[in-house]
Amino acid sequence: MHSILRSLLGLVAVPLLAACEYEGTAFLIDGKDQSITLVREQRWFWSDEVEQAVVVSRMPTCMRRHSIKSGVTGSVKMEVYEAGDSLWALKQGKSWYLASTEKCEFQVWKDAPDDPPGKLVGTFVRKAGKFQFAPAEAAATPITPPGE
Repeated sequence: MHSILRSLLGLVAVPLLAACEYEGTAFLIDGKDQSITLVREQRWFWSDEVEQAVVVSRMPTCMRRHSIKSGVTGSVKMEVYEAGDSLWALKQGKSWYLASTEKCEFQVWKDAPDDPPGKLVGTFVRKAGKFQFAPAEAAATPITPPGE
């Protein structure tokens, strides 16, 4: 009798656990040795809270995971801006963060300026149901008339 109940409980639990969000995607910097990865983990299917972390890596020197403010299920958008040599500014909602791939350092940017510090590199987003890093659109190359 107990084995039947366990089997039924297991069958009921599988769809509930499958509803949880657990995913991550990376912004690869100059190949595969440096990256900034956004990881999202929904611990409980009944909660819409998603724990988030940023993993900053520069292989083989360092790789560190840093917890950030929680998000909600299905809602993902984090912009990545150039902020200096091996330094990146990350913006999610009203929260700003600084990530350095030099030594895999990370911090909350408390006194962030109103305007982004540099060029938009791309955005962590969900497109067509898939969590991904979408590079910023490249600036259009001006057309130069012949003879100029």
